[in-house]
Amino acid sequence: MKLWDKGKDTNKFVENYTIGNDNKMDMYLAESDVIGTLAHIKMLCKVGLLKEDELSQLHHELVVIYKSIEQSNFSIESGIEDVHSQIEYLLTIKLGEIGKKVHSGRSRNDQVLVDIRLFTRDSLIEIISEINLLFQLLIEQSEKNKDVLMPGYTHLQVAMPSSFGLWFGAYAEALADDLNLILSSYQINNQNPLGSAAGYGSSFPLDRTLTTKLLGFDDLDYNVVYAQMGRGKVEKIVAFVLANFASTIGKMSADICLFMSQNFGFIGLPDELTTGSSIMPHKKNPDIFEITRGKCNRLQALPVEIGYITGNLTSGYFRDYQLIKESYLPIFDVVVDIIKAARLGVKNLIINKDILSDSKYDYLFTVEKVNELVLQGIPFREAYKLVGNEVETGTFIPNKNINHTHEGSIVNLCNKEIENKFNAVLNKFNVEKVITAKEKLLQDS
Repeated sequence: MKLWDKGKDTNKFVENYTIGNDNKMDMYLAESDVIGTLAHIKMLCKVGLLKEDELSQLHHELVVIYKSIEQSNFSIESGIEDVHSQIEYLLTIKLGEIGKKVHSGRSRNDQVLVDIRLFTRDSLIEIISEINLLFQLLIEQSEKNKDVLMPGYTHLQVAMPSSFGLWFGAYAEALADDLNLILSSYQINNQNPLGSAAGYGSSFPLDRTLTTKLLGFDDLDYNVVYAQMGRGKVEKIVAFVLANFASTIGKMSADICLFMSQNFGFIGLPDELTTGSSIMPHKKNPDIFEITRGKCNRLQALPVEIGYITGNLTSGYFRDYQLIKESYLPIFDVVVDIIKAARLGVKNLIINKDILSDSKYDYLFTVEKVNELVLQGIPFREAYKLVGNEVETGTFIPNKNINHTHEGSIVNLCNKEIENKFNAVLNKFNVEKVITAKEKLLQDS
């Protein structure tokens, strides 16, 4: 079954080549397609294109289909081109001619647009929930280990004293900024393209404001041409912010892999979270963070890939957009797994609390000595030279009493302020509005 079928057969190779992986990818969009259709039929009834009893029958069957998707009892049958065709086919099998009315005022173009927007929104909501859990864990670890000192590095050379409180807190605050960027993509995505049809609107008296409200969107994509131009653009924006978030987790993972090496010995993992070697019996490898780092690095390629696919396309729809699904739709599951892996690893890190007792870290405290001399009235450049000479002659004796008290320093982590920053962004997502809209569509006919 093809929604565009005119009674003529398509060359089998061309059909298979152009469909590609689309049936498999469309399964990601199945729930969203039902939700979009529920809103669409309510609007069709309101503008007189469906009768009340037809709406009631369609609503009932669509809810049945939705539940079958939730229970993994839904599939796209052989010979059915896509998820939109499958759902319309099931409605037609059950309701006859009534089932054929659901496509009025729609094109597959705006169906896919709506499906991807709804799927992306649900996926981002899941991701921000997972990020919130990771953020809270990092803050907890920061507070728990705020008095445990560790070396800070520049150029991978011993630089100045740091602490695990600072290190964990740094990644927590990074997530606050990452979340802000995710919010911007969420807001761009959370606009309603339904009613743009093939990109040029419809002669039906569609009520696009109603479907916007019913679907819990914040606003409309008003211009129907621009709504279609959003295909690929929104995916690239979301891919970019996910890549940005992944760079944070990738950097943290790289730190952990480095800090776990015997040359550093700052942290460890329980045996059950490490792997071994087939020939070296002593090995305890941090594979969970190596794989996380690799997955995060691979995510950096996604916005580039989408940019290349869409880069030379003019306005209007092109089949090229279909290819984006293959890389874009599965990536949300990958991101969720990355966060879960990071949480598991961070929660179980074993911290070495006596790192700085090793004399090789004595030079971490040269700046402390310089600052101490400056506070005694010696000009900074003179103090710098004096301490430098002590280093060169091997007479430097560190004072390991840390007195960093300004905002965001070792003694004053500002974790509460970082939490406030994070929560201020988190509250702007207005997730309850989305959940309520979906529940209402599934309940009301």
